[in-house]
Amino acid sequence: MKIVYLPLALSALLAAGTLQAADTPAPAAPAEAAAEIAGDVPLATVNGIPYSLDMFRLFYMERLQQSQAQDSPELQQLAFNEFINLVLTAQQAEAMKLTERPDVQIGLEVQRIKLLSNIALQAMAQEIQPSDEDLKTGYDALVKQLEETQYKVRQILVQDEAAAKKVIAELDKGSDFSKLAMEHSTGPNAKAGGELGWFTSSQVDNKPFSDAVAGLKKGEYTKTPIEAKYGWHVILLEDTRIPTPPTLDEAKPQLIASYQRAQLAGKIGALREGAKLELNESVVKLKENAEPVPETK
Repeated sequence: MKIVYLPLALSALLAAGTLQAADTPAPAAPAEAAAEIAGDVPLATVNGIPYSLDMFRLFYMERLQQSQAQDSPELQQLAFNEFINLVLTAQQAEAMKLTERPDVQIGLEVQRIKLLSNIALQAMAQEIQPSDEDLKTGYDALVKQLEETQYKVRQILVQDEAAAKKVIAELDKGSDFSKLAMEHSTGPNAKAGGELGWFTSSQVDNKPFSDAVAGLKKGEYTKTPIEAKYGWHVILLEDTRIPTPPTLDEAKPQLIASYQRAQLAGKIGALREGAKLELNESVVKLKENAEPVPETK
């Protein structure tokens, strides 16, 4: 099969649909294309099987979201060729009767469940609209959270106290913290000179670490090693700030999304309460007096 290059008309057809890349302005489609898009417009026929433009549009939008890329004719062409390759290999799987395999059937069912779940969650979320009072309550909580001091920190993480003391001795002699972090730190941020960025104490699930940070002044590093969850830390406090909160209008999209997530958690809880769940106790057994599983945020 020859590589098929996207005609310019396809860009217009993609733009005419309801799915568009976020924050990406799309060119206006010709009137005839916009009218035709309402139906199930065929995009291509592969080995006698038609595939619709709507199907490709969904594939393309997922491709955009996963890659965090901007819509462009070049990306459309790349995605189109990927889509054709996907179709061909899927057809090959069917020709090889791989769909009869139990693991494939299970995988298809899992994907069906995920799709239906996502669609249901989206539909349920659209029905949840916070009142002005709800938004004000959420905004007040957000402002209170932003009143907390934020710290900009670097760290050097080592496995034992002796190694941490050697690092501190080097710092006392005037060695550069970032260079020592790149040389000695076992943390995932070592290549960035131990930089952790901005955070608040409440965001750190590591009290010895957060307490040590709060006790430092700007430009200071810990003079004794700090033992915490993942080893021994040497910490440098680079800066502190208390951010300016956004206005209510600026925060509204975030507040609406947060409110919807909280309400959805309640709706899912109600579905669980109302469901008739029968476990195969030869496979699954509940622990007696087990603590409840926390809700996912």
